[in-house]
Amino acid sequence: MDYKTAGVDVTAGRAFVERIKSCVEKTHKSEVIGGLGGFGGCIRIPKGYDSPVLVSGTDGVGTKLDLAQKYGCHFGVGIDLVAMCVNDVITNGARPLFFLDYIASGTLTPDALAEVIEGIAAGCGQSDCSLLGGETAEMPGFYPSGRYDLAGFCVGIVENHHLIDGTKINCEDQIIGIKSNGLHSNGFSLVRKVLSLANADANTLYGKDKRNLIQCLLEPTAIYVPLVEKLLRENLPIHGMTHITGGGLPENLPRIFPSGFSPHIDTTTWEIPEIFNWLQNAGDIPEIDLWNTFNMGIGFCLIVPKNEVNSALEICIKNDFQAWNIGQVVYSQHDPKHINISGIPK
Repeated sequence: MDYKTAGVDVTAGRAFVERIKSCVEKTHKSEVIGGLGGFGGCIRIPKGYDSPVLVSGTDGVGTKLDLAQKYGCHFGVGIDLVAMCVNDVITNGARPLFFLDYIASGTLTPDALAEVIEGIAAGCGQSDCSLLGGETAEMPGFYPSGRYDLAGFCVGIVENHHLIDGTKINCEDQIIGIKSNGLHSNGFSLVRKVLSLANADANTLYGKDKRNLIQCLLEPTAIYVPLVEKLLRENLPIHGMTHITGGGLPENLPRIFPSGFSPHIDTTTWEIPEIFNWLQNAGDIPEIDLWNTFNMGIGFCLIVPKNEVNSALEICIKNDFQAWNIGQVVYSQHDPKHINISGIPK
């Protein structure tokens, strides 16, 4: 009996690291010290910061992975992994600095996992951050053969006096909703149940344009880093930012609000994508559960002063992000903070 017989091929693991080395190192910027393969990734704090604050975030892709692995869509979930982390970090006004990944599998499947890493590198490219390192763990008997799980970790950097934490949010500030790419990486435990109920497969079409259902569900999460960097570069006064993930607008939007204020959202200000209507009808999902599970077409929110709405929308449009003024900040006597969304049950 040896390690390979027990299910772990160390030689194949070394070969895999060599295979992904070039695509990882393409993401490295001048601040990175050394290359791939050490016990720790090293990076310098970029020049020009007087009082830098490091902002960290971690996340996974969730059970969207089950669908991705079933249909062989590995590249997209690599982008998802980066997006779920960097979109959190930028809500504080931070610039993503570096990213780390953790991949656990039952048996090493080099082709599939190389696609995942290529997706992660592509996501880091969109986010202008370095893929500093990671870990690939082969765990036979714990994960089924050919199955894998992902976790990601991101660190960003921002000047202390530029930190955005929601404390400046005030009454009559406006809420800008930025379009999502669909479901992003949330609610897939419910989605998978609906797919099973509807007997949906790779050939299932939906909506007026007869789009492929599975392809739509596996659309990678939008990365909002380039847009936020443009907004900050234009010195737009942003009082708060939220990444709309699991729990949708009702859970994520109030998280940054100071005591005494809450968001009021008008659902008539944007068109809810057809995919959410299909899920609701196919799964007979109550309206309130739909809003409490999915992003409903809004992937990221900005909170800006009333007189800056047009400027914010203009910058979004110029940078190919569709956005709408979806609501405003109101006084609230409720504790804990709540959200008022017109047109859905409380």
